[in-house]
Amino acid sequence: MSFELTILGSSSATPTYDRFPTSQHLVMLDQHMLIDCGEGAQIQMRRYKLKRSKLRYIFISHMHGDHILGLPGLLFSMNLLQRTEPLHIFGPPELFEVLNLLIRHSDNQLRYEVIPHYTQHNKPEIILENSTLRVTSFPLYHRIPTTGFLFTETEKLRKLNSEACKQHNVPVTSYLDLKRGSDYVNSDTGIHVANELLTFDSGKKLSYAYCSDTVFDSRVAESVKDVRLMYHEATFMHDKLLRAQETMHTTAKQAAIIAKEANAEKLLIGHFSSRYDDLTELLHEAQTEFENTELALEGRRFILTD
Repeated sequence: MSFELTILGSSSATPTYDRFPTSQHLVMLDQHMLIDCGEGAQIQMRRYKLKRSKLRYIFISHMHGDHILGLPGLLFSMNLLQRTEPLHIFGPPELFEVLNLLIRHSDNQLRYEVIPHYTQHNKPEIILENSTLRVTSFPLYHRIPTTGFLFTETEKLRKLNSEACKQHNVPVTSYLDLKRGSDYVNSDTGIHVANELLTFDSGKKLSYAYCSDTVFDSRVAESVKDVRLMYHEATFMHDKLLRAQETMHTTAKQAAIIAKEANAEKLLIGHFSSRYDDLTELLHEAQTEFENTELALEGRRFILTD
């Protein structure tokens, strides 16, 4: 599967009897990642049969407890399970102060290496890039330094038209150049064949934006323009706008406006206040502004294809 997002937690601040604090599990281009790690994240991973051993990257948006308190337990559990592979954690510098303190005072020595990557909240920054995946952090506007994360496919190779390649006697050694968009030029005859005649479009790049805790701000939309799948917090309904502004959170209506401004394909809303038992009210409010909206509820899986 090229892209599969599993929601582990959708609650804000405090858990409810059926909603856990914020956490999401993302498999994108065969890379296993965790985004935020509220209480019970590892329990949810076991519930939904997601292997902790496959985790390679963890991204933490900010230092509020409902986004980080599941992380120490997860790290210690992986240690007990004999993990040896390095684990990359991306988050604010203060996160590693807390983790180092817990590890030191618990008299634990991790068998695996935790590789820290410090994020900053002042401007967009590429924090991870490899042959298939790019992750960019970008500013959010909350009570403490907070970042969102944009996951994008780095290179979308075109698909070969095998019949056309045979017809034009294109050698196998030119296939990779064709997939990367180059035309074919026969070095002996000088004959030039346009790339569009030899390949097919492989579709849009995979992309996912994670917009954690933030007050309503159109700059968020600019940071994730044209994203295919977008998650945005929607802590309150719009009749609680003053409360949302006081706590620097967003309403369901405002989250949908951001998705519309960003020209997103699909919106997921989460981080719901525990005051709401019936979340369909938040969903309907968001859908009045952006129809293609769904609730990011525990256990739901969202798949993107080419």
